[in-house]
Amino acid sequence: MCGFAGASWTESGPALDAVTLDAMTRVLVHRGPDQDGSWQDQFVALGHRRLSIIDLDSGRQPLANEDGSVQVVFNGEIYNYRELRGELIARGHHFTTNSDTEVLVHLYEDHGIDCVDHLRGMFAFALWDRNRRRLLLARDRMGQKPLVYREEAGRLLFASELKALLQVPGTPRELDPVALDQFLAYQYVPHPRTMLAGYRKLPPAHRGVYEDGRLTIDRYWRPGFENPIEDRSTRDWQDQLRATLTEAVGLRLRSDVPLGAFLSGGIDSTIIAGLMQEQSSTPIHTFSIGFPVRRFDERQFARIAADHLGTTHHESVVEPRALEILPKLAWFYDEPFGDSSAIPTMCLAEMTRAEVTVALSGDGGDELFAGYDRYRAVALAERIDRLPRPLRAIAASRIWQFLPASTRQKSLLRRLKRFADAIGKTPQRRYLEWVGIFDRQRRRSMWTDGFLERLAGSDAAEFLLETYLECPDRDFVTQTTCADVLSYLPCDILTKVDVASMASSLECRSPLLDHHVVELAARMPIALKRQGSRGKTILVDTFADLLPRQIRSRPKMGFGVPLDHWFRNELKPLLYDILLDDTAVARGYFQPDVIRQLVSEHVENRWDHSYRLWSLVCLEAWHRTYLDPATPPTSAPSTL
Repeated sequence: MCGFAGASWTESGPALDAVTLDAMTRVLVHRGPDQDGSWQDQFVALGHRRLSIIDLDSGRQPLANEDGSVQVVFNGEIYNYRELRGELIARGHHFTTNSDTEVLVHLYEDHGIDCVDHLRGMFAFALWDRNRRRLLLARDRMGQKPLVYREEAGRLLFASELKALLQVPGTPRELDPVALDQFLAYQYVPHPRTMLAGYRKLPPAHRGVYEDGRLTIDRYWRPGFENPIEDRSTRDWQDQLRATLTEAVGLRLRSDVPLGAFLSGGIDSTIIAGLMQEQSSTPIHTFSIGFPVRRFDERQFARIAADHLGTTHHESVVEPRALEILPKLAWFYDEPFGDSSAIPTMCLAEMTRAEVTVALSGDGGDELFAGYDRYRAVALAERIDRLPRPLRAIAASRIWQFLPASTRQKSLLRRLKRFADAIGKTPQRRYLEWVGIFDRQRRRSMWTDGFLERLAGSDAAEFLLETYLECPDRDFVTQTTCADVLSYLPCDILTKVDVASMASSLECRSPLLDHHVVELAARMPIALKRQGSRGKTILVDTFADLLPRQIRSRPKMGFGVPLDHWFRNELKPLLYDILLDDTAVARGYFQPDVIRQLVSEHVENRWDHSYRLWSLVCLEAWHRTYLDPATPPTSAPSTL
């Protein structure tokens, strides 16, 4: 796992000097603490930081082909590199290292920009073809590894993280108002935008070619949701799933450094740890995190899973003081990032890195195998949509909003009210209402008149709506899982895990995101994934031997933090110090009275706004870290 940065330019474009290249790579040291390297010629500069996982003694980057005409900097792992290496040697290529990186330059020699089609792994890379004066940028199919860029007149800047691009003298730091509106809708900034105007993320499964001063971006892979398989028996699906996922785990055990696994005690992480233990001759190390607030604490289930599988288990507890890492979160994530589970994920990664260098995770299981509870609501709403119009109108009536509720009933009733209020919308927009942080009406009520004008009629929902076009002929639950695979998974879950793990120089591998597993799940009928109120049924049935009874039957628990409790108790002062001080109010984005109302409703226990407030706290923390200082930060601030 590594980090890289660089630039390519034309005869008329500004070159990137060695001092600037060094500054760009220096802020990525957490991604690659073991080695650094650089290479430049007349039209390109490549810089690299390396975390050594495979071929510790060689494999330094940038790395070249035999005659030096192709150079590459690479972040990630190519899990099938041994197989590719054998094929390339048989075709006459000469290797000078045992690293997975070197297969990239030789694959490119044989296949050009289609080299990405042959890779199984998580990756982002920049490859320079000197003979063609061509730069190839590529990102893995699921979006596990990041790649950002900035296109200028005669020059393209690129890096693993946004903070590296900001080290280039003269690059602007201006907030993109549309990205801010999207952030409040989703709790992340969707690709291809970033929170800074003029900077872009390369989307998952995309490559970019920069040649003759022009950048061309295209998509090279789709999961296959549009091509379902209906004529296969349940037993055949189970056999293929077991074989495919077992192989995916085995490929991810290739390493020259110690490995372990995250273990929450949920279905996905237990299966991955179990398959990992099956292929290990000694007990593997597993790691979990917990909270003093019981309803957020999964440690008992992680212990049950560890005992069942026979692993060497480690655990830790996250206290409210963990929010003292807020400045660290703001710096590492580069953008406002509102998923509060970044806190325990960062703590988990730090604990895990003390024992191992690589950890396997169960990320992707909920999206691929319909595990989220919200898919039940999607299925129910789909049935309501088929009702005659008068009955739909009753279900959508806002009279639900005025039903009384006791304190004990509030949580459930609020969910019912939110469900009913969204029934009258299109299914796609309704789903965004359910999963979003601030709905469109609430956002519009928050903006000042001046900021609202800057949005120029943009619609934050467009990002999610486009993902639904991937498989319009499938049932709506499958369409929604597809939308999550293409949006929430890469933009939230995988961003969270990548940044949090890299902050501790820990490599995180996700077997469920192997594209062979993804393609299998995408083509699977929804009836195999959800049965009644149960999700991930095929996972549970296929891997029942790895799952203790208590885990097979337990309700799903998200990897969240007790923000609602913390914001009403230990962390209540944070709301006033961050959101309601003069600096935040003077930004001119929000109506101050609306923010004050959110805070008062929450701390007085009249409404749970914890996730909205956390998103606003993250936004202000990011603003103070990246926009307020006269120069871009080169390290995490100690305070905000």
